[in-house]
Amino acid sequence: MPTVRFTSALQRFFPDLSSFNSEAQDLNEILRTVNSKWPGIKDYLVDEQGHLRKHVNIFVDGKLITDRKELSDRVPADGEVYFFQALSGG
Repeated sequence: MPTVRFTSALQRFFPDLSSFNSEAQDLNEILRTVNSKWPGIKDYLVDEQGHLRKHVNIFVDGKLITDRKELSDRVPADGEVYFFQALSGG
């Protein structure tokens, strides 16, 4: 089962956010699972068209995903998915 992880900065908005194992085979399935566990997080990660927001990156097994629009990248059964968000400010 793929392991899904998040940067700790996301816990500011979702305090009980934690890593979990998923049976999903692609990022869309994982995103649905994440949103069912933490309602509302999907709106933070994707825009109104369902495309990954500019300030969010997803890595699968250490490699940046290639499909930011459809989120169709496959996830290996023993893979690791990591949700990152960009931090800005000064």
